[in-house]
Amino acid sequence: MVELLAPAGDMQCLKAAIHAGADAVYVGGSRFGARAYAHNFDEQELCEAIDYVHFFGKKLYVTLNTLLKDDEIKDVPSYVKPFYESGLDGVIVQDFGVVKVLKEHFPDMEIHASTQMTVTGSEAALELKEMGICRVVPARELSIEEIRAIYDATGMEIESFIHGAMCYSYSGQCLFSSFLGGRSGNRGRCAGPCRLPYDILDENGKKVNSDKEHYPLSLKDLGTLEILPELMEAGIASFKIEGRMKSPEYVAGVTSIYRKYIDLYLVNKEKFKIEEKDINHLKNLYTRGSMETGYYKRHNGREMVTLSKGSYENSVSDYTNEIKTRYVEQDKKLSVCGRANFRIGEPGSLEIWLSGDKGEQKNTVRVLTSVDVMAAQNRPMEEDDLRRQLMKTGNSDFVFTELVIEKDKDLFIPNKELNELRRNGLEKFNTK
Repeated sequence: MVELLAPAGDMQCLKAAIHAGADAVYVGGSRFGARAYAHNFDEQELCEAIDYVHFFGKKLYVTLNTLLKDDEIKDVPSYVKPFYESGLDGVIVQDFGVVKVLKEHFPDMEIHASTQMTVTGSEAALELKEMGICRVVPARELSIEEIRAIYDATGMEIESFIHGAMCYSYSGQCLFSSFLGGRSGNRGRCAGPCRLPYDILDENGKKVNSDKEHYPLSLKDLGTLEILPELMEAGIASFKIEGRMKSPEYVAGVTSIYRKYIDLYLVNKEKFKIEEKDINHLKNLYTRGSMETGYYKRHNGREMVTLSKGSYENSVSDYTNEIKTRYVEQDKKLSVCGRANFRIGEPGSLEIWLSGDKGEQKNTVRVLTSVDVMAAQNRPMEEDDLRRQLMKTGNSDFVFTELVIEKDKDLFIPNKELNELRRNGLEKFNTK
């Protein structure tokens, strides 16, 4: 299995990602993340986000992927501690000093090497493995073969970008924004100067670019649907979508499409085929020019650059409205199974559980009514009467996908007791 990892700049994006099928999300906190101008999460929001994704059995990683100043590193333990205590699943790091501090204070926490570390080969990856890092996000400039070589040599988890914006410069090595405006990309404050218009001059000062080509440094967006099978066979453990500055509709739309094709390939490789409509949907979700497969299949090339455009196209279509309705505005509910038992002269009971991959019961809870089931004096309760009351999960975070009811004939129990039984069962399950 591979992990589909989605970005989240705020809680709405996080929920949209989970609703659309992400296995994990990565977010930035209030400090030390490489997207200083995203909304990001304060301490309370981030702890709530961890609880939310764990409720659905998903994971959350926090970015600490900037270079820190000496007087900042001392603050890392106190900054990370509340997230660690909430069950944070991992931290994405660029600074070796941060790695050292995290290993000292949180020795069992997963540490992932950010693409900002510019890991381009197995030698660097092995060094990181020796330091206790369990996952590496290689530099984006690597080919499929080079990524496979890192995996074969190290056995480490590999996390690679499959969709989103591409940088012109090497991962973690660009100083363009710093030189032009004092805003460092390695401090999370890149001003994006590669997206601005430029003219190219020869040694005599003569312009060599055409009047329609003013964006020689602005790369097209990465899109890998067409090579997804090759990436899935390359030893990549986590497929990462770029976009912590993007909208909930973008996050949900891109996540849902890659979820569709990852699952399709896992179920039946022979029937893997991409529908043209899905390619068009991705192009309409805020793309810069058009999509390319990045460096996975080529070393460089003119076709990777937008040339005539540097900004995003924001296309509002029926599809974006559909995504908004399906994933952004709807609350996701956790599917649970249940079994109710009603015997005259005994308390009624309700069991609730999650169904595992092989059909096994997980996290089972059991609750009882406060009164015994009675024999009916007039109209007995039928199975449909009992089912109707117990299935009313309303505004809770749960929905019954299966509910087995076992009962005696000619019984009666007040609806108030059934409602209380359901409510107690769901509350107990929620806190398990």
